[in-house]
Order: sequence, then structure tokens, then C-alpha cells
Amino acid sequence: MEFKVIGSGGCTALPRPLCNCRVCAEAREKGRPYSRFGCCLFLKELNMIIDTPEDIVQSINCSGIDKIDKVLYSHVDPDHTLGMRVFEQLKLDWLKVSEGHECEDPIEVMAREKVMEELNSIRFCLGSYLDYYEGVRQLIKRRIANDSIEINSIRITFVEVGSATIFVFEEGDKKLIYAPCDVKPFPDKAIFMDADVMIIGNTIIGEDLKDGFILKENNPLKRELFVMEDIVALKDKYNIKEVVMIHLEEDWGKSYDDYLRLEKNYTGIRFAYDGMEINI
Repeated sequence: MEFKVIGSGGCTALPRPLCNCRVCAEAREKGRPYSRFGCCLFLKELNMIIDTPEDIVQSINCSGIDKIDKVLYSHVDPDHTLGMRVFEQLKLDWLKVSEGHECEDPIEVMAREKVMEELNSIRFCLGSYLDYYEGVRQLIKRRIANDSIEINSIRITFVEVGSATIFVFEEGDKKLIYAPCDVKPFPDKAIFMDADVMIIGNTIIGEDLKDGFILKENNPLKRELFVMEDIVALKDKYNIKEVVMIHLEEDWGKSYDDYLRLEKNYTGIRFAYDGMEINI
């Protein structure tokens, strides 16, 4: 399976608009891999992207991807969904529509039932955006997948974590876990055992954050998010060969070079960057 990180960032773009901190200034000057688009993963064999952050159009244009057939949604948070206008940009041809020809090869949009219900609640004056894209413009076709699906030779298992989803991709004896956001507490499931790779977000990187902010022990973020010690424990518990950290927040105050230095403190843990390829 060939995966590509087309967005490694978090809730806020990097560089953050109007911010002139060291990390944002460097990202603005150098571009990738110092800059980061919103969190998004691509699976080449299925021409599938996972989630549509607001800057998904730009990240696709920078990724070298030449075809998208499927979109998988993990949860409804704005930083993972509000780029859904990409369906129009990929499939809507107003000149053909003007002559009565609608899209003939809609994108398959998949999610757990609960996630799909929440996605359908994103609305404008004419109703749900997804209803419009499917029922009026015929750009997409929705599919509910609560447990697992098999597409070609790849099985995707959906593991519920509150309102979010962890995805397990398996082909033969190869396995990749994708847990981008809102996955704490991490569920205790045998399917996670012996994975080749786990890509995981939702993690505070370090104690000394942006502008020297020190995260105190009683800070509520420590209840909501993992810390690196939690990630090491998950890696050991499930005997995961390699972990890739994603959803890297601008608030952590770290540049691409800082993450490269941090990698030396861990065994089998890397930090994602835009354009990173993960082949298993």
C-alpha cells in the first residue's frame, strides 16, 4: 500500500496568517517541508483521500496526485471537513451542466453512520451540502460503512472513538493504522496488534511550546490530548513497528528541523511532513 501525507498540519495553517514567529516566518520563506497544509492522507491504490480540510485544493495541487475517486471522513470537525467544496472543483463542469449534462463519475464519499449524519448537518440556505452535491449536482455518492469494507484487495476497518474514527488498512499481511484526531482514550482492540505503521495525531509535542509557553501539569490540554510518553506506550503495547506523528499544530512552536532533531530521541517514531510517502 502506498500512502502519501498531503497535509501534516493541525487546526491552524502553518504559516499561520499574520504570524511572524520564528516557525511561521521560516515556513513562509521556505515552503514545504517547513509549511504544513491541513491534515489529510492519500492512498494511491484506491485513489482515496481521508478528510477535506479547508486548504485541500492547494494541498492536492502540491501533491502530484492525478486522480481522486473516493473520500473517507474520520469525523465532523471543521478542520477535517470544511474543504468539501473540493467536490465541486474536482467534478463540476458548469459548461456541460449548461447543456444539460451532469457528472457521470461521482466521487464515493464514505463514513460511519454517525459521522455521515453529522456531515449531513453541514448546511446552507438550500439544505445539506452533501444532499446538494449528491442529489442536485450528482458529484458524489454517499456510502455508510460502520464496521469494515473491502475494496479491491484492501480491507478498511472502522473503529469508533466517540465521535471520531480510527481506520485500519490491511492488505495481505501488511497493516497501517490511521488515527488522525480525537482518538483519546485510545480503544483497546486486538486489531491494532503488530501493525507495520501507525499514523497518529492528537498529541502535544514537548513541554516548551510556541513563544516559550510552558504547559503546566494541570493544563486541560493534557486530559484531551496525548503526550509523547503515551505514544511510546501505545507503540510498545501493540508491538507497532513504526509510528508517524501527524496533525502537528502550529501551537507546538516547532519547525521541520526541530522535529528532525526530536526524532533522534525516539526509536521507530517519525514526524510527518507534507509530501511524505509511506509504503508498506
